[in-house]
Amino acid sequence: MQVPFFDWKSLYFEKEEEFSKIISTTLKKGAFILQSDVSDFENKLRDFLSVKHVVAVADGTNAILLGLRASGVGKEDEVILPSHSFIAAAQSIYHSGARPVPVEMSEYDWLVSTEAIEAAITKKTVGIMPVHVNGRCCQMDKILDIAERYKLKIFEDSAQAMGAKYDGLCAGTIGEWGTYSFYPSKTLGSFGDAGALVTNCDEIYEKVLAMRNHGADENKTIPLETNIWGTNCRLDNVQAAILSFKMEYYTEVIERRRQIAQAYHDTLNKYSDVRLPPAPSDSGKNFDIFQNYEFCTAKRDDLRKFLGDNGVGTIVQWGGFGVHMLENLGMKADLPITDKFFKESLLLPLNHVMTNPQIEYVCQLLDKFFSGDLNG
Repeated sequence: MQVPFFDWKSLYFEKEEEFSKIISTTLKKGAFILQSDVSDFENKLRDFLSVKHVVAVADGTNAILLGLRASGVGKEDEVILPSHSFIAAAQSIYHSGARPVPVEMSEYDWLVSTEAIEAAITKKTVGIMPVHVNGRCCQMDKILDIAERYKLKIFEDSAQAMGAKYDGLCAGTIGEWGTYSFYPSKTLGSFGDAGALVTNCDEIYEKVLAMRNHGADENKTIPLETNIWGTNCRLDNVQAAILSFKMEYYTEVIERRRQIAQAYHDTLNKYSDVRLPPAPSDSGKNFDIFQNYEFCTAKRDDLRKFLGDNGVGTIVQWGGFGVHMLENLGMKADLPITDKFFKESLLLPLNHVMTNPQIEYVCQLLDKFFSGDLNG
């Protein structure tokens, strides 16, 4: 049996008739840029997240950059983030004029260590960027406490956590603002690039809304008295229409992902030579959506070969390195927990279009490998 890490075509074939109709209808209306499909999607997302404002933008990376600029982050500032994150967060901090400061991860959930955050704070620190990796929220109560004590802002990178919750609050809605990516492989994925920034702050909302369209006002015109340097960061109307439709069954997608993650957990939890993320059934304050299923084993490379030889695709996330390993970009840091993690971590196939036989096949192979019954 073949189980690709991600079956891209299936994203379309899943609901081919509906998607084809949405694309055709949107194009026939001539609704290409910032038309009602965009505002409809923004409204649906706002209601789903229980947040005051949503600004749909071209992608998740630019959502972070616009948020930082709207928050006044710039030259000489520092923003703390986990090294266990995609480079996009650090790039956005850099392009805002500030310095990204990557820190260590927690051994409990492999998200940012709150102790490491506090240890990295300097006089130049203006903000903390929790990156909610793999569909799980960071320990936001502790991060909020740190931010309050040191008078810092919180900017949430929720690219992998749309719908994840911490203590009942959705990822992205807890800090000054939060951002999402709707890249095709995300839990809520478009058929191209797409993103959003959400906030409960009126001032941030108004600034980002103008910034995404060259500084234009609500009438889509640039006023002579503008004091905003904007850019072109608009969400495409066709992508907005697709995302609006996908929102209608997104809770079902999340539940399916959690079922698959539980199946992996039940299989791997029997073995002592693996380290697992918290299970869906045992997450405390967290509600996890499992953008990925990432676990650790010292046998990672042998396991990956065994699964590949048997038709199962896997990935070592982000090429197998953290932000702090990017020495040529000035990010070098001594983070031994993160270093060890990237030597042992592996992502298994996990998406809502996987079939039950595929899931069972992957679990059977995992059992064979860790039980030592490779010929069984």
